[in-house]
Amino acid sequence: MDATIITIGDEILIGQITDTNSAFIAKALNNIGIRIKEIRSVSDDRNRIISTLNDVLKPDNLVLTTGGLGPTSDDITKKVLAGYTGAQCMVVSEVQLAIIEEITSRRKMPMSALNRAQAEVPDTCEALLNRLGTAPGLWFEYNGAVLVSLPGVPFEMQALMREEVLPRLQQRFQLPPIYHRTLMTFGLPESMLAECIAPWEKALPPYLKLAYLPNPLTGVKLRLSAYEVQQANVAEECDRQVRRLRRIIGDVLYGEEPDTLEQVVGRLLLEKGATLSLAESCTGGAIASLITSVPGSSAYFKGAVVAYDNAVKTGLLGVTEETLQTHGAVSLPVVEQMAVGVRKALKSDYAIATSGVAGPSGGTPEKPVGTVCFAVASPSGVHTERLSFAADRTRNVVRASANALNLLRISLLKNS
Repeated sequence: MDATIITIGDEILIGQITDTNSAFIAKALNNIGIRIKEIRSVSDDRNRIISTLNDVLKPDNLVLTTGGLGPTSDDITKKVLAGYTGAQCMVVSEVQLAIIEEITSRRKMPMSALNRAQAEVPDTCEALLNRLGTAPGLWFEYNGAVLVSLPGVPFEMQALMREEVLPRLQQRFQLPPIYHRTLMTFGLPESMLAECIAPWEKALPPYLKLAYLPNPLTGVKLRLSAYEVQQANVAEECDRQVRRLRRIIGDVLYGEEPDTLEQVVGRLLLEKGATLSLAESCTGGAIASLITSVPGSSAYFKGAVVAYDNAVKTGLLGVTEETLQTHGAVSLPVVEQMAVGVRKALKSDYAIATSGVAGPSGGTPEKPVGTVCFAVASPSGVHTERLSFAADRTRNVVRASANALNLLRISLLKNS
């Protein structure tokens, strides 16, 4: 079965918000055997919405829209879909009305006519109860197709997908199996990784398709996909292929989606009963933010010093003036002393230090923008590394943070 996703709203088209809804919906549908044919974004305009529906709403197809179901004058999706499907009137969903009354009461808000109108749905559809907001979803069966309209608020849309839309689709349609397995790698750029694993890729069974998905924070994802093949057989074959891949690229393969570098590092620290501290300069606390985004990280993370000023490097971390004068703040000797200093100060088993030129200014011929020095201090000593990233400030910080976590991961594996 094919599906089309339509996001409705001028705010997407002018770049005011990022469309994350389409990615969530596409992944959720794909997981139950529905392929996404296309994703479109259209403005809050009746004629544009109708022309798009005329293009994509075909028999045996599924179309999902998000956005435009709110209470204000620019939210026109419900009215447009009512007219498009030939609705004669609007009917009140009493259950959704009760939800709206409970929400307004809890928020100590008056129940306005606009709020009450949210519970009205076209008589050509079935209301999908929105227990987290005021706008119900709408389920139409029209000319042999299924048309679903969902609110644009992400957490409301996601709940409706899980609780209402996916179960109905699975009950109504005989869906073919789709299998995805995504492997997480870090340390080899896409081109080098592809060259390294080319013989492995060529030997994959014909029904297994490989896709490369590079990302500066997570590394290169390798997605194995199979369509209309029995899940048990595919899973068993994928296990065999992952074992073969690991023999080729070793520790470059660090996990499987949804694993992240910060989660993997956290698990390794917990397994060793070890603790971590950070001394960040150019990354400005970005690594600490990643580490603490993992629930339970307080079990192994001691804390961080953002040593942006050289006085902090010398006063809190023990970097010597001589080292700074001789080598400069962005240097391997400085980050080595930073890592040793924060490890001692916070009494941790491991420590990461970073110092670099994030940009857009501050570079020199010897240390151009994007130069970052790293150090990982551990019970077995200090490992330092210098890398160069040719990107803007934000991406340099992102890439530096990810590489710092990966260097720690490798150090933890070597010390296990």
